[in-house]
Amino acid sequence: MRRGSTMKKNSWACFLLILAGIVIGGFIGDLFPAAWLNYGQTFGLTNPIVLDLGILVISFALTIKITVASILGVILALVIYHFL
Repeated sequence: MRRGSTMKKNSWACFLLILAGIVIGGFIGDLFPAAWLNYGQTFGLTNPIVLDLGILVISFALTIKITVASILGVILALVIYHFL
């Protein structure tokens, strides 16, 4: 019997594999300068929001870049998770 069919799969393992797929896909997209791998969209806060409390200054910023390579990394991570 397969291990995955008798036990409940861990959602944290799936999340970590997807995160690793995003990181590895982005790394591969930067490593190989093919134009179609780096094609994508960037969205988020380009200028950080600054909260100045006098003695403490906090900056909030978040930018997400979705590329073809990162999407391929997520698909590969999901395939690997399915067969674990």
